[in-house]
Amino acid sequence: MENSLCPSVANFSSSSVLEEHSQEFKEWLASLPKAKSFHPSGIILYQEFWCPTLYLQNVISFQNHFHAHDHDIILASKPKSGTTWLKAIIFSIVNRTQITITNTPLLTKISHELVPFFEAKVYWNNEIPDLTTMSSPRLFATHVPYASLPKSIKESKCRIVYLCRNPFDTLVSLWHFGSHLCDTRSSEWTFEEFVESFCEGKEVFGPFWSHVLGYWKESIENPNKVLFIKYEDLKEDIIHQMKRLADFIGFPFSPEELKQGVVEDISKLCSMNVLKDLKVNKNGKHGFLPNKSYYRKGEVGDWVNHLNPSTLERLNKMIEEKFKDSSLIFKYLVS
Repeated sequence: MENSLCPSVANFSSSSVLEEHSQEFKEWLASLPKAKSFHPSGIILYQEFWCPTLYLQNVISFQNHFHAHDHDIILASKPKSGTTWLKAIIFSIVNRTQITITNTPLLTKISHELVPFFEAKVYWNNEIPDLTTMSSPRLFATHVPYASLPKSIKESKCRIVYLCRNPFDTLVSLWHFGSHLCDTRSSEWTFEEFVESFCEGKEVFGPFWSHVLGYWKESIENPNKVLFIKYEDLKEDIIHQMKRLADFIGFPFSPEELKQGVVEDISKLCSMNVLKDLKVNKNGKHGFLPNKSYYRKGEVGDWVNHLNPSTLERLNKMIEEKFKDSSLIFKYLVS
């Protein structure tokens, strides 16, 4: 994708440079399309996706300065797709020989601290961190669409795990999560207006369809690079999906581990109910949000309690139009 930044802005590399070019940056920023969002900073159209304005400079720093290593593991997803959950699973798989169920960092830290987001942590406030001292494999996460990832990620041998959740449950989870970000959400717009914005693609890191399809197509064309996992499959058979995930990221379970029930142990520790009930996830804050806001029901099919027939009709129309040329099929309920 062609970078939409003017050359002088594209090369911003530090806060001092930003200060020097602040007026030019502000003028460029003001020229970009904007839309309403539950995110306090609003969203802005950058490289054909709607980026939270608060994260834009961080995304630019990420694009310009991140140098991927071949053994890096990157978790990509749309917001509210089960990211917090999968971070805990990946962290536990990779570190299973160094930690035990009783001393895992998951007992004292929310998974976002263990697998940091590029745009919300690593490059926060336009910082350019030294990542070369991190032990291998380095674990990162991002909500940035595939087309806007740094070239080094695409050109290296690092692995990308993409987690996809059906659009109905994603939408409902986004709506509830918005209440933690914006107390005035319900007075500013109705659920019906939120649905319409979602269907128009005007939502955080949206459009939904281009985000999902970008990683879906890459997983088909380059299956050794991108593993596409459906949230619903993870809920339905976590053991099978964990084995599949471990094989892909280069940490397969040995026959001895399988006999000892290591997979089952990790699956129990990382079950949604266990994680949700951990003291660390009931208390404290991550960024400007309480840890408990990252866990709600986590159920497949909760959308049936929120979406009326007219809303479903609107969503189905969007899905049919945007995914008609794709072989991707969503799961809306599990047995």
